[in-house]
Amino acid sequence: MILHPSPNFNDRPANAQGRARYLVLHYTGMASGGEALARLSDPKAQVSAHYLIEEDGRLFKLVEEDKRAWHAGVSSWEGEPDINGHSIGIELVNPGHDSPGYIGDYRPFPERQMAALIPLCQDIIARHDIKPWHVLGHSDVAPGRKIDPGELFDWPRLAKAGVGLWPDEGSVTGQWEKAATMQKMLRRYGYGVEVTGGWDQQTSDVVAAFHRHFRPRDHTASADEKTEALLSALLQLKEADY
Repeated sequence: MILHPSPNFNDRPANAQGRARYLVLHYTGMASGGEALARLSDPKAQVSAHYLIEEDGRLFKLVEEDKRAWHAGVSSWEGEPDINGHSIGIELVNPGHDSPGYIGDYRPFPERQMAALIPLCQDIIARHDIKPWHVLGHSDVAPGRKIDPGELFDWPRLAKAGVGLWPDEGSVTGQWEKAATMQKMLRRYGYGVEVTGGWDQQTSDVVAAFHRHFRPRDHTASADEKTEALLSALLQLKEADY
């Protein structure tokens, strides 16, 4: 591990007691790891993370875990709006998707990078007692605003290593239900969606974020029976562990 202190942090809220409830994974979305590291350490940028992992597996520590790094921005999970105050943030070097004014080169996350990520996550989860459904992507806590780490990220591999949740394909059964029921299920899992009973923009954004995490091969699909079945399987896992 390479120490590369960032000045961009502050104290966690008093009720966090220096610990984290969530683990949030990001991609850097910049042309190179060096540029990302510089930005995360630039006081003018006012962004940071606790860790950054290069594509070759080099691990950089930027902020101490008992401090509040500035990685999630406007975000929420299970009704908690201060994700930064209650989370550990890990940035994975990856150019990311195309965006206005920027041509990315979004690509799979290399083996060395994933091999460095998994034990780091396992260690963080053990020390902070982070629940599996609290291992999240940036898009999960900020749907409609962020799409990282994206559909090429290997969530199933992490889950097999005890990092996060992934449903057993055999348990994914069910029938399509109405919008309000879908919204309630998404909200039960933790997403910040209001129960309006209609297929509005906020619901579309949350479904897209859910698909990027749990249905990456078909992440552009509209909500359907598969979405409901995945949610049912995940809720069974989550609520069985409460």
